[in-house]
Amino acid sequence: MAETWSGEFYCVKCKEKREAEGEVRVNDKGTRMAKAQCPVCSTNLNRILGRA
Repeated sequence: MAETWSGEFYCVKCKEKREAEGEVRVNDKGTRMAKAQCPVCSTNLNRILGRA
């Protein structure tokens, strides 16, 4: 089961913070990142959460 993260993401297209829920992934450097979609404009959102 994939880990999820719920909280604020910054949407670059809307230029506002949005509440969303996204899937947590670990990149090549070992940093945890939450990925979601903006509920208003459907742009991809990323949030860096820190080291795994």
